[in-house]
Amino acid sequence: MGNLKNPPKPKSHLSKPILLLALSITGIAFLFLFSSFISTTGFSFSSPKITPHVFNKSGTISIDNKHKFLYWGYRVDCPGKHCDTCAGLGHQESSLRCALEEAMFLQRTFVMPARMCINPIHNKKGLLHQSSQASSDEAWIATSCAMDSLYDLDLISTKIPVILDNSEVWHHVLSTAMKLGGRGVAHVKGVSRVNLKEDPQYANLLLINRTASPLAWFVECKDRLNHSSVMLPYTFLPSMAAKRFRDAADKVKAMLGDYDAMHVRRGDILKTRKDRFGVVRSRHPHVERDTKPECILKRIAKWIPPGRTLFIASNEGKPGFFSPLGVRYKLAYSSNYSWIVDPVIKNNYQLFMIERLIMMGAKTVIQTFKSEDSDLSLCDDPKKNTEGWLKVVSEGC
Repeated sequence: MGNLKNPPKPKSHLSKPILLLALSITGIAFLFLFSSFISTTGFSFSSPKITPHVFNKSGTISIDNKHKFLYWGYRVDCPGKHCDTCAGLGHQESSLRCALEEAMFLQRTFVMPARMCINPIHNKKGLLHQSSQASSDEAWIATSCAMDSLYDLDLISTKIPVILDNSEVWHHVLSTAMKLGGRGVAHVKGVSRVNLKEDPQYANLLLINRTASPLAWFVECKDRLNHSSVMLPYTFLPSMAAKRFRDAADKVKAMLGDYDAMHVRRGDILKTRKDRFGVVRSRHPHVERDTKPECILKRIAKWIPPGRTLFIASNEGKPGFFSPLGVRYKLAYSSNYSWIVDPVIKNNYQLFMIERLIMMGAKTVIQTFKSEDSDLSLCDDPKKNTEGWLKVVSEGC
């Protein structure tokens, strides 16, 4: 649905004959039906709640400031280079948050993809039981999951109204857009959100179909380093987790009592390559060293006193990897509370959502990399490296 053709000059679109517009909307409708077909074959079709106030008494959509829609594509980061694959949960959330920010800025309802793609690299079953002998190569079967199995859409809608792109509401939006002709839909690419809001040719449309950056959706929010332009904080989507995840996390937090927490990212972030001289290089040259237990002990000693309960969330698949930290701390993992966590999760994205909620309840939280200057981190490498592949540093701590 997001793989739409876009004219080089968006303004010329509205002067096109109504027939051309109708064909464009028909194309969207066809792609909508195609994505629904995918949902019934490879992806399961979810049943989101319908938002009844969108419709008037005649059963058609009411067009006013509250009932205009923004659509970015049938999957996060697609159209674009990630249509055939997908990033991890954090990257997809950055993209989704960017789209939600635009909907919030435009005061439009966001048409959210009904499913989130699951990258198999981030979906190994061994991550669930750090202290067991489970094979780290065994993976969950799912390649995607329903968006409303991850997030509480009603809770999100208290901030930014959202509907799913397999919902009855979205079907009615497409039908209504076709009937409205020139007031129906605009296909935009390379148009700033300010222009979309202020230019009357876009402001009064029922539906804006955005073709985002082919690199990733979050590139549209490239000014995020300017904190005054950030409308939604990083913690927004993690705090919007589905209710069953929030309930599970609350139970675990109650059992942990007074505790600290640490997220240790290893796995894919340790990727290296050799240059033509045989020198091992990485985009994060210190992270493999800095996330080893002996270095972690040295790093966190100034923040967490001995004897404290330390909850660890990590994508490290080797059982017992963090056991050396037990000489100073009482270690806890989500696997210690498997009777609470296991029944409500079906993939590692859902597991990580629960672990994030648990971390948010900790007295002291330590991340692998800093997102904000005030964060505590295990590694001083920048989270987003712009310097290319650097020589790996393995000595010292």
